[in-house]
Amino acid sequence: MSALMEFTTDGGAQVVVEIDRHTPGAKLVRRGENSLAQAGRSLDEALQGIRSAAESALNVFREGSLKPDAVELEFGVKLTAEAGAVIAKTAVEGHLTVKLSWTPERRSLTTGM
Repeated sequence: MSALMEFTTDGGAQVVVEIDRHTPGAKLVRRGENSLAQAGRSLDEALQGIRSAAESALNVFREGSLKPDAVELEFGVKLTAEAGAVIAKTAVEGHLTVKLSWTPERRSLTTGM
């Protein structure tokens, strides 16, 4: 069963996300008939781990012999009261999609073909 959890951004905006009703670490706040869990950290703080994971993944794919012209990462992100933001599972178990691309014109310019 799901419930709502409210995060506040470092800029003061409030963001409400859907969570599992039995999420540990959330403080329940009553608003009329709806219950709302108050997150223990800001949204910005919760997303720092995901940002670090994205930076690390980008570094792995930009470095080395592949040298793609573009790297695209897609993370499914789940917000929790206790862990903050985590890479979420989807229909399959874990969610990280990586797309590397090269521009044919640029390849021929750099290789002399």
